[in-house]
Amino acid sequence: MTQTKEERVHQVFESIYKKYDVMNSVISFQRHKAWRKDTMKIMNVQKGDSALDVCCGTADWAISLAEEVGPTGRVDGLDFSKNMLKIGQEKIEEKKLDQVHLHHGNAMELPYKDNEFDFVTIGFGLRNVPDYMQVLREMHRVVKPGGKVVCLETSQPTIPVFKQLYFFYFRQIMPLFGKMFAKSYEEYSWLQESTMSFPDRDKLADMFREAGFSNVQVKAYSGGVAAMHLGMKAK
Repeated sequence: MTQTKEERVHQVFESIYKKYDVMNSVISFQRHKAWRKDTMKIMNVQKGDSALDVCCGTADWAISLAEEVGPTGRVDGLDFSKNMLKIGQEKIEEKKLDQVHLHHGNAMELPYKDNEFDFVTIGFGLRNVPDYMQVLREMHRVVKPGGKVVCLETSQPTIPVFKQLYFFYFRQIMPLFGKMFAKSYEEYSWLQESTMSFPDRDKLADMFREAGFSNVQVKAYSGGVAAMHLGMKAK
């Protein structure tokens, strides 16, 4: 029986959760932390704000958000992999971040009220959902008027030669890293497939606008291998 995209992604993340953080660093050559740090500067989160991190995985972005909103703020993290959430919960308890709450749920149907959060983020998760537009619309629904929705995601370089090298790396080298470091060749082969089929920066910006966002900002990182998209909900 053929698996749906949702079933396959769930299987992947339930399998690789123990090595997920290590592999993120290996695959991105540690750059993913710098990309997120710069994105947070652009977001300008304030003490007391509320934030939702969709597809939160092992909660790294949720933790960064919690450190910005402080003890008077609120951060929710949502993911459909219980194993990933378990790792995230351990980190949160270790850091004693009482303002963070993790939930098991589906990004396609966010279990939150309309206009509930100042910020909604999704980091390296949008490429894994069955319907990109449905998730963007859900994120638009739950963010407050005047609030910001931010996606940090792998992208596709446009620079000649570098673009070809990047595609070779993702198709041939990254799955081998998965086999070497996480003993998960098939799972990391899936991750490169999802990255290759993901919309480019311009297309994703158009999708943000189609989902209802205004003042859409795009910033490419590391020659275009990743990109931030930020959109605001009209007041």
